[in-house]
Amino acid sequence: MSAEAATGSQARSTAGRGGLGTVRNAVRLLELLAEGPAYQQLTDLAERSGMSIPTVHRLLRSLVLADLVVQDTRSSRYGLGPELTRLSNHYLARLPLLGALGPYLSQLRDQLGCTIHVQTLVRGQVVYVDRVDGGDRSPYRDTHRVSSALAHAGGRLLAARAEDEEWDRVLDQAAADDRVVAEAQGQRAEWAAADHLALAPDDATLPAEVAVPLVDGQGTTVAALAANIDDPEDAEHVAWVAVHLGRAARAAGRTLGHG
Repeated sequence: MSAEAATGSQARSTAGRGGLGTVRNAVRLLELLAEGPAYQQLTDLAERSGMSIPTVHRLLRSLVLADLVVQDTRSSRYGLGPELTRLSNHYLARLPLLGALGPYLSQLRDQLGCTIHVQTLVRGQVVYVDRVDGGDRSPYRDTHRVSSALAHAGGRLLAARAEDEEWDRVLDQAAADDRVVAEAQGQRAEWAAADHLALAPDDATLPAEVAVPLVDGQGTTVAALAANIDDPEDAEHVAWVAVHLGRAARAAGRTLGHG
């Protein structure tokens, strides 16, 4: 290879690395905006990200132009933008999981008389991607819940069955609570083998749940199907709910993963 060709190849390689680094840095800023208060200061974002203020400012300007981030005109602080909502709705509309579960969610709600949830695991957190409200719904709707996987029955099932890298992310999310982390480390194998789990969250405003794993046609656990319950210690009721959830999860799972 000539010196000129080698120089060109090196330049393209450097540009590629720079481009990828820019994307990673932009994603990191979006993650930080999602973790903190609704609107955050430029200097705080720079400190938390480890990037310089000019770099963060340049990335935020690009994200604002794309509507992925918004800037409050009064405080000059930054928050997540409306374009994320449009993209997430497009993603969910195309998600085979929700298409497979669609015929069963309302039926389960009617059979069990309670709210039904669909949960997935994303970067160490449990995300509620769909729900059908039952008669047990509270006056305070919580339709877009994202929180520590270990705080929810479905999240524990998904985390325990995930790859070790994702499991480590889950533990990092809960690192502030040594008791929860110790419990998770001691029970991962039991949770991974369970066909259902019931749990009352520490947050008293949230209902207890029983959840079952949803396994696709290739044997991969892709989601958890959960139902609100009153008492996770009522073994007979928990088992009854789990049977109905399990049937729906298996039926939906058979349609996934064969393509």
